Amino acid sequence: MTKTRASGNSGARGSPAGPVRPEPTLNAMIPLQAVTPAALTEAIPGVPIEEARRIVGAIHRQDRLPAVVRNVRRITLDRVRAAGALPTLAVRGAQCSRIDPFVKYSLSTPGGEVVETVRIPLERHGRYSVCVSSQAGCGLGCAFCATARLGFQRNLETWEIIEQVHVVRRGLNRVQGQRVHGIVFQGMGEPLANLDNVIESIHVANEPSGLAIDGRAITVCTAGLPTGIRRLAREAPAVRLALSIASPIPSVRRRLMPIDLAFPLEEVLDAALEHSMVTGLAPMWSFTLLDGVNDSVHDARSLAQLARDFRRRGGLRPRISIVPFNPIDPAGPQSFVRSSHDREAAFRRVLSEAGLPSHKRYSGGADILGACGQLAGSHAQHTGQMPFVALTPPPVDD
Repeated sequence: MTKTRASGNSGARGSPAGPVRPEPTLNAMIPLQAVTPAALTEAIPGVPIEEARRIVGAIHRQDRLPAVVRNVRRITLDRVRAAGALPTLAVRGAQCSRIDPFVKYSLSTPGGEVVETVRIPLERHGRYSVCVSSQAGCGLGCAFCATARLGFQRNLETWEIIEQVHVVRRGLNRVQGQRVHGIVFQGMGEPLANLDNVIESIHVANEPSGLAIDGRAITVCTAGLPTGIRRLAREAPAVRLALSIASPIPSVRRRLMPIDLAFPLEEVLDAALEHSMVTGLAPMWSFTLLDGVNDSVHDARSLAQLARDFRRRGGLRPRISIVPFNPIDPAGPQSFVRSSHDREAAFRRVLSEAGLPSHKRYSGGADILGACGQLAGSHAQHTGQMPFVALTPPPVDD
């Protein structure tokens, strides 16, 4: 059952999330947008599973608990209304990119933390994926990520994760067929350091009477927590896994991603191998190219060897995603520089010659600081800012 509580850390050595700050307690009410029908039935005596499914469906369709839900007794609705609530995240604003159809939302939690969520357009018109945050801040300290500079503040509750999807949905025109098709846990924070709540939110998102999002359209991105990767395979086997590699060379990776000191890439890939075998899904390896740091031909050959070894040991061929570096110091000199077109092309050519096709990720929303690595919890005052305007959802039968 979903509860308002602190979440366990999936790491085995210390706490990569950093010191845990007490999480705000709303009250004893059940956050209704963050429960599955089974959890609702367990939490509230006298609520049959069939009625629970109809109630959960109505909540997710209408963003409220209606006064009447078809084929649900009034006494059941009264019980749910007495025990549950629909808490919200305050929308501080939304920014539309002037370059591409990305939208970044700045949201305030009940505890006053600011988190950011990005609406990502997909190739099929009218379909979107939501890049959600799983923590306020992050304690892993990746050198090429703006969120790392905030430090760890706290884990987000299950309802706070699901509510980010609801915020995006409210801005869609469902009359025209616009809808959320997928979720990617690649916003602020390390999802596997908040795994209890992330897995609960996946179950709610995947629930047919909930958000009804196919598990294959959900991706969890991690810097590499082996225990969490293994648990994700057991408890959410339909969900895809993405790993941030940064460098196949240990000394370089440790400089870019300090988590490698606690969990070396070799251990992370052991867990990813098990994930691949259990789920039958190929992992995505995300590789942010940094000029003169990890983009040489030698780096590419080392990455290719790592991928070949992964396959030889029984894993599926990783899908290699080349991520252009996005500026994280908008007001001053950059810590890193994006690799040139020629160096990127040479890097990818080495991979291709080794039988490892790669794709270049389109990282949109850079002009509103909404691209990969740029989320830092600030509602930037610059061109592209707009007030948040929620569209009124069309009426839906209960």
